[in-house]
Amino acid sequence: MNTGPLSLLACRRFWPLFVAQFLGAANDNLFKNALVILILYRLGEGYGVAPRILVTAAAGLFILPFFLLSATAGQLSDRYEKTGLIRWIKLAEVAVALLAIGALVLASVPLMLTVLFLFGVQATFFGPLKYAVLPELLKSGELINGNALIEGGTFLAILLGTVVGGVLILTESGTLLVSGLMLVLALGGYGASLALPRACPGNPDVRISPNILGESLAVMRLITSRRDLFLSVLGISWFWLMGATFLAQFPAFAKDVLVADQNVVTLLLTVFSVGIGLGSMLCGRLLNGEISARHVPFAALGMTLFSFDLVFASNAVSADPGHLANVSEFLNHSGVWRVLGDLLLIALCGGIYVVPLYTILQTRCDESSRARAIAANNIINALFMVASAVVGGAMLAAGFSVPQVFLTQAVANLVVTVYICGLLPDAVLKGLFSWLLRLAYRVRIEGMEQLAEAGDRVVVVVNHTSFLDAVLMATFLPGKPTFAINTFIAKEWWVRPFLSVIDAFPLDPTNPMSTKSLIHAVREGRTLVIFPEGRLTVTGALMKVYEGPGMIADRAGATIVPVRIDGAQYTPFSRLKGKVRQRWFPTIRITVLPPRRFEVPEEVKGRLRRQRIGAALYDVMSGMMFETANRDRTLFQALLDARRINGGGAPVLEDVSRAPISYNRIVLGSHVLGRALAVGTAPGEAVGVLLPNANPTAVTFFALQARGRIPAMLNFSTGAGNVLMACTAANIATVVTSRRFIEQARLHAMAEALAAKLRVIYLEDLGAGIGIGDKLYGLLASAFNLCPGGNAGDGAVILFTSGSEGTPKGVMLSHGNILANCNQMAARVSFNPCLSG
Repeated sequence: MNTGPLSLLACRRFWPLFVAQFLGAANDNLFKNALVILILYRLGEGYGVAPRILVTAAAGLFILPFFLLSATAGQLSDRYEKTGLIRWIKLAEVAVALLAIGALVLASVPLMLTVLFLFGVQATFFGPLKYAVLPELLKSGELINGNALIEGGTFLAILLGTVVGGVLILTESGTLLVSGLMLVLALGGYGASLALPRACPGNPDVRISPNILGESLAVMRLITSRRDLFLSVLGISWFWLMGATFLAQFPAFAKDVLVADQNVVTLLLTVFSVGIGLGSMLCGRLLNGEISARHVPFAALGMTLFSFDLVFASNAVSADPGHLANVSEFLNHSGVWRVLGDLLLIALCGGIYVVPLYTILQTRCDESSRARAIAANNIINALFMVASAVVGGAMLAAGFSVPQVFLTQAVANLVVTVYICGLLPDAVLKGLFSWLLRLAYRVRIEGMEQLAEAGDRVVVVVNHTSFLDAVLMATFLPGKPTFAINTFIAKEWWVRPFLSVIDAFPLDPTNPMSTKSLIHAVREGRTLVIFPEGRLTVTGALMKVYEGPGMIADRAGATIVPVRIDGAQYTPFSRLKGKVRQRWFPTIRITVLPPRRFEVPEEVKGRLRRQRIGAALYDVMSGMMFETANRDRTLFQALLDARRINGGGAPVLEDVSRAPISYNRIVLGSHVLGRALAVGTAPGEAVGVLLPNANPTAVTFFALQARGRIPAMLNFSTGAGNVLMACTAANIATVVTSRRFIEQARLHAMAEALAAKLRVIYLEDLGAGIGIGDKLYGLLASAFNLCPGGNAGDGAVILFTSGSEGTPKGVMLSHGNILANCNQMAARVSFNPCLSG
């Protein structure tokens, strides 16, 4: 089941790793930026080397271990239990932090550079561990959110460490403050690692080799031999190239283009880091636990478009070239908000882009070599970041401006985006269809995590409401589901373009071997989508359910996952014209129910087995219709919902007078009459209803519902004595009836007996007292869908036995009871209105 980010942060399987990673990344950048500031402003001149060269060397020293030791780090991570290794590596960080404190106290730049190299070594060994251990600690549906938190937290930690290191180190007690904070962060990370639960045992067959070059090439072959892994790694590395380019160019961009001081550099870094964090979290929300690259092409396109706009926005910024603006002055310049917005959106798209790629790399690697594959990813990431620095530096040395560097990167990213779209045409089309369907039909999806629990062999059975059903399933089901397509239909010109976005299984209905091929496909792990009804519903309820999908699941050893589509039957793409009110863009809801299996004894064979499986499948489908029905509402809310679906002008009631009334009239009448009935009664009070089966009775019933009263339906045929006993049993003090009904049914004696003990209200008297104010109130309440409070568990109606075998007995039914009975009937029987009749 998919766990949300906040829930994951409270989970012991995750939060210790997140804290250890966050504090470690903050510590690295705290020391790195403090070192850079010290070299540039205090210590760099005394070593005979230009400070900028020392800063460049520092950056190289930090990244060098990723080239030298990533392969060894991956081998160690695969060979040994991972959380134990994490504790040792975080303990080593404490030792490096103590050495860093000595370097700061001694003000020794060579020792500081050595410490920075050791921080790089520690990060190199921690990198494969943090990503490789995630699939061992988290469930499949939690990996997207786990990676989103790791990525977002990493960039926020980089921001925090960079800003705090730069601010503190030049203060009067800067060395002491930075030293103390580093030790606290290192100890905090080690302490968090102690809370990690034990991961899976390592693979003792993995050999630790001292041959750095040979092992680096070997781990590279692990991913280059798998196209899906290699493409994921290239995508991740491209993200780091773009991120490194922006981060490296921010100082020159702020000073030379935006004409702003160092505090604006911090602002740019903050906006970019926050954008990555927001994008990572948004990716987790968009995918809802599904491991899919369908948003990657759109995120890459977003990065491209906003990168281009950043170039145009930069050129449009007007600033005083003779004065470096502070943050306040900078924010008052024209056009800077557009620059900040572009940076935020580039980073946000970057977060959406990279999180699923990391998750795909984790889940598609062999478990025994996962850490080595991630180590190979780290090597290629480092190569791309070095390439970013080299190319960016060369362009600036050749006289290019920072916006031109950004423009070049935007063009390169456009090429990458086009390439990604070519690699993932199904993801692009699924994303496009998803956007269009959500925009047009406000599609709501519930229970999609149930598919992750269904196993590898799955048959998805769906009710068939419209021609949109297959598009909805192909778009919103995770992965690339298999659809059985009639071979003759598959040859049609209008069908062929859609076959590229689904896993189409050509099925010749005249060939008895086709079903066997379908069974074999399910056994291979393909998720099969079938509409058991065989044709679109023409009644609104289930049509005949064929046993074929059940037999396929039975013979393939697969689980059945029922899925209900609700709302598509109201579109013009259904076959219910004249039976329901059709409209172009109704809300569509897709509900996935828990997986289930058919338990049929093995000794049951042949036709009897088919019959049992067919009956079981029909029970599953009808049960699905009942379970997904909305029963969590009151009867009056159900009336309002029915009006919205069928239209206010649709006829809903007709009695012997042959004068039908519409939804609008019954709702309006309920509000007007309910206001009059409320006088002299209290909310929650039982009010007797002594009326025949006629339109006014239904209006009276809902009038009492509209004001929170409970109708008690009195059976006039049982005699005055029994009616009085029923009133006593239900504590009824008020009875609503009609003079015309009393006259025609000759119930004068009953009316007199009731009037002697109870308050009797006549509808004719209430009608005479209704004024313009009541009618205006009714119009407004009806127009604004005013609905009384309450919930499905509240009492809705009191019904009585006839009293033929003793004193009448009453039972109070809740709103949920009544709606459950209606939904049970609707699951088996169609009773939709015929709008054309």
